[in-house]
Amino acid sequence: MNYIMSFVVGGIICVIGQIIIDTFKKNNAYLLVLMVVTGAVLGYFGIYDKLVEIGYSGATVPLLGFGNTLAKGAMEEAASKGFMGALSGGVIKTAPGVAAALMFGYIVAVVFNPKSNK
Repeated sequence: MNYIMSFVVGGIICVIGQIIIDTFKKNNAYLLVLMVVTGAVLGYFGIYDKLVEIGYSGATVPLLGFGNTLAKGAMEEAASKGFMGALSGGVIKTAPGVAAALMFGYIVAVVFNPKSNK
């Protein structure tokens, strides 16, 4: 059941993103920022935790989950370390995911030998 709910929730998040792209005809960077900020706001109000309980990794993997983790880390560290914790907390919480993305991206680039489009 976890796999099904992950697929459904992740799919719904992707459909919402695709609708935003098709409707507003903006650069994809706008969508990326919107998704990260939305995840942070939903996490602040406690809504995103309920979504994670329902959708498992389907809710934590997309950009909404990144925004939620970023904001949650900043709030936790701000409570214990003050202003400097607010600046570093999000980076500390999201560092494993960012490091994995960089590592796997590098491995794929080496294996598949990308060429420039000149």
